[in-house]
Amino acid sequence: MGDRPRRVALFATCLVDLVAPEVAEASVALLRAAGVEVDVPPDQTCCGQPWWTSGFPEEARRVARGALGAFEAAEAVVVPSGSCAAMLRSAYPRLFAGTGDEGRARDLAARTHELSSFLVDVLGASGGGRFEGRVAYHDGCHGLRELGLGGQGRRLLAGVAGLELVEIDPPVACCGFGGAFSLRLPELAEAMADDELARVEAAGAEAVVAGDPGCLLHLGGRGSRRGSRVRFLHLAVLLARARGLA
Repeated sequence: MGDRPRRVALFATCLVDLVAPEVAEASVALLRAAGVEVDVPPDQTCCGQPWWTSGFPEEARRVARGALGAFEAAEAVVVPSGSCAAMLRSAYPRLFAGTGDEGRARDLAARTHELSSFLVDVLGASGGGRFEGRVAYHDGCHGLRELGLGGQGRRLLAGVAGLELVEIDPPVACCGFGGAFSLRLPELAEAMADDELARVEAAGAEAVVAGDPGCLLHLGGRGSRRGSRVRFLHLAVLLARARGLA
């Protein structure tokens, strides 16, 4: 696991800041309970992903330079979003390749961790606490394909007493959010969410847990419109509640 950072900076992300602040609060609580000090740099903004994935690299660099500055002094950066963590770790070195900020981008990428990966791979965490219910874990596309995530979230859930972890069939499918994808092709995005919700309900899950707020926002919104009784929780929120930290 290497050296254990004693102090980290939390990259809260836009969606967490605007829609789900409880995710940031739960993330901070979990990290502090693990003995890690947490800073939340006030000058952080967006990671730049909406511009990058829409084909506007210069605009993406302009926004991303804010992240380079905000987290330059951090020993490690923890992100409660597979999508945004993938932007920093995977896309930043490409986004800034051949520019004067390439070194800074590569340095930040090397210090950035998605939350579940940091808890398991760096801190050696294994869940804990109690949460009653049948829970399905949804793999976010960016975290799964660009960061190799999936096992970490399931390991943390498996360590929670009273929680029955059920698998969706097939276990890996896009929710349809895809950031700007759901804005450009709303009918297709809606159909993809409906398909995933049908698989969740077929698995008998009472709650869906994910490590990406975008997936939860999309699935939760569609589930609400369909009158689904399935709950949608970020991994950090469930873990914090299970341990009485939130």
